[in-house]
Amino acid sequence: MDLRIPSSTTPLSGAGLARRAAAPQFDTKDVGFSGALKGALQSVSAAQNKASGMQREVQMENPAVSLEETMVAIQKAQIGFQATLHVRNRMVQAYTDIMNMQV
Repeated sequence: MDLRIPSSTTPLSGAGLARRAAAPQFDTKDVGFSGALKGALQSVSAAQNKASGMQREVQMENPAVSLEETMVAIQKAQIGFQATLHVRNRMVQAYTDIMNMQV
C-alpha cells in the first residue's frame, strides 16, 4: 500500500531521489496486506523522521538545508500521517461493522 500521490511533473530536482530513498523495502516473505501495511507505516515514519531532522537543522541555521525543502518535507509527512489515520479509521469501522453482523 503506497500512500504517496504520484506526480506527472517533477517540481524539485531532488524529489525523485528522496522518494526512492524513502520507499519501503519489502521482504519476499512479507507479501500481502500485513506486509503492505507494515511497509506503508515504515514509509510514513521515515518521512516524519526526515522532516523533524530537517526542521532541527533549519533551527540550528545549517546553510546546507533550505527552508523550502524543509517545509515540503513537513507537508509530505503530514499528508502521509493523515492518510494513515484515515486508513486506520476505516479499518476500525470495518471491524466494528463485521462484529455487529448477526449470523
